[in-house]
Amino acid sequence: MTKRATYDDVLNAPENKVAEILDGELFLSPRPGPSHGLAASSLGMAIGGPFHHGHGGPGGWWILDEPELHLADHVVVPDLAGWRRARMPSLPADAFYSLPPDWVCEVLSPSTERIDRGRKLRIYAQADVAHTWLVNPVERTVEVLRLENGGWRIVAVFTGGEPVRAEPFDAVQLALGELWPDSPLANRP
Repeated sequence: MTKRATYDDVLNAPENKVAEILDGELFLSPRPGPSHGLAASSLGMAIGGPFHHGHGGPGGWWILDEPELHLADHVVVPDLAGWRRARMPSLPADAFYSLPPDWVCEVLSPSTERIDRGRKLRIYAQADVAHTWLVNPVERTVEVLRLENGGWRIVAVFTGGEPVRAEPFDAVQLALGELWPDSPLANRP
């Protein structure tokens, strides 16, 4: 029988790896590559202005890059996560979050897509995370999922560089082209 991973395993993981505990098993993933990093950073900036800071949007959210989530016995690190401030009025003092977010985003990489679509989606559903986005920088797609009756419903799939409104951030239009490295929107001077 395999020994269950502990939080010490996460703390002792190499610095160049993202360490997660999923179903008692330690997963070490490489740090994101350039396309992955650009998609996550650009999306965080696009959502952060109107929703985290309230610039040109309704505000009322905490939007964070790579937060460490402690969901039941799992330690999960999504690329982005957001909490409505009505549910989490202030940030916790700890270096991790025990309150499940209202939204998570996973940027898919060939090395992590199977885990993101399988174990992590199941863990997010069990924790009652209401919305998940799956961003694929290779395919240039954003899948928007909503939790309904304990399972994921695909609400929308957006492709290319089209401007979109996607729940739970549909109060503001987002330019998908800013997420992809070869897009003119991502390379404006």
